[in-house]
Amino acid sequence: MIKYNTMKTKGLKLAIVGVVISLFTSCKMNAQNANGERKGKERPTVDEIFKQLDKDEDGKLSKKEIKGPLKNDFDKIDTNDDGFLSKEELEKAPKPERRERPRN
Repeated sequence: MIKYNTMKTKGLKLAIVGVVISLFTSCKMNAQNANGERKGKERPTVDEIFKQLDKDEDGKLSKKEIKGPLKNDFDKIDTNDDGFLSKEELEKAPKPERRERPRN
């Protein structure tokens, strides 16, 4: 009977250690993007945006290359009306406001 309780206690301790390690690892991975460059809810830099979206690597973003809020505000951001977004235009663009998520 004593041997059974000792094995049960060791198994329980091992399970707890495993759960703690899993939680720590998942929290750390969630704090980074796929490239491990940003943490938390920081906005991406202009260079990060271009790295992700500039598929043809021409140094400008066309309407075909972008998505989301950038695509919705393309005409506002494209101040020289050339049909592309440059890094300078993105740097000068107004930052979108973040919506607060309701907390449960």
